[in-house]
Amino acid sequence: MKNLIYPLALLVLFMACTPKAKQAMQNATEPAPLGFTSFKDSVSYVLGSSNARRLMEILPDSGDVFDQKMYMMGLQDGFKNMPKITEEQEGALITAFQNRLQEIQKEKDERIAAKNKKLTETFLLENGKKEGVVTTASGLQYKILREGTGDRPSAKDKVEVHYEGRLIDGTVFDSSYKRGSTTTFGVTQVIKGWTEALQLMKEGAKYQLYIPSDLAYGNRSVGAKIKPGDTLIFDVELVKIVK
Repeated sequence: MKNLIYPLALLVLFMACTPKAKQAMQNATEPAPLGFTSFKDSVSYVLGSSNARRLMEILPDSGDVFDQKMYMMGLQDGFKNMPKITEEQEGALITAFQNRLQEIQKEKDERIAAKNKKLTETFLLENGKKEGVVTTASGLQYKILREGTGDRPSAKDKVEVHYEGRLIDGTVFDSSYKRGSTTTFGVTQVIKGWTEALQLMKEGAKYQLYIPSDLAYGNRSVGAKIKPGDTLIFDVELVKIVK
C-alpha cells in the first residue's frame, strides 16, 4: 500500500527537491508555460496540481473520507495561519484517517482475494491431475523437473537457489536467472510453500512449485504484480546447502 498521507509541507518539499524543480526554481526568469502570465503563476499552479494528484493516488475509491471543499478551506486557513483546530486535534484526526484508509484497503484486498482464490481453486484442481504433479497435505503442489543427488536441507539451514516466479497467467514477477546471480537465504525466511518444498529437495534438484495463496502471501498485495489471493508458480533450483 502506498504511503497513507503526505502533509502539504512534505509534498512541497518533495516537489522542490526533484531535479527538474530545482533547475526551474534556480532560474526564475524561465518563460511561463502557455496560459500562465508569469513563472511564479506557473510554479504555484504546478505545486497545487502536483499535491492534488499525489493526494488522489492515496485516497480510496470511496468518497467517505475526503471532501474537496473542506480540503480547500483547510489550505486557505493554513496559508492565513488561522486553523480551526488545535495541533492535538490535527494529530488525532490524521491518525484516524490513516486507520480508516488501512481498513478500506483491507476490505478491498479481501474482495480481490476472494475472487482470485475462486479462479486459482479451479487451476489447482486441474493441475493436481496432471502427470508428475504431487499435492501435499498442506495444499502445496510440486513437480520434479530434475532430481538432485545431494543432501536435503533442514529448517535450520541456509540455501543457495536459482528461481523464477510467475502468476498462473504466465506473468513473471521475479527471476534470479534474469538478474544473473543466485540468492541465499534461510529455509524458514521465505513463504510457507518454499519452506516446505525446500526440505523435500536434494542439492542439485529443480522443482516446479504451485503455491496457493494460503502458503504464499495470503490476502496481501506484494509489489505491482502479485495481488491478494494469487497462486504463485516457481521454478526452483536448489544449488547447494550453505555450510
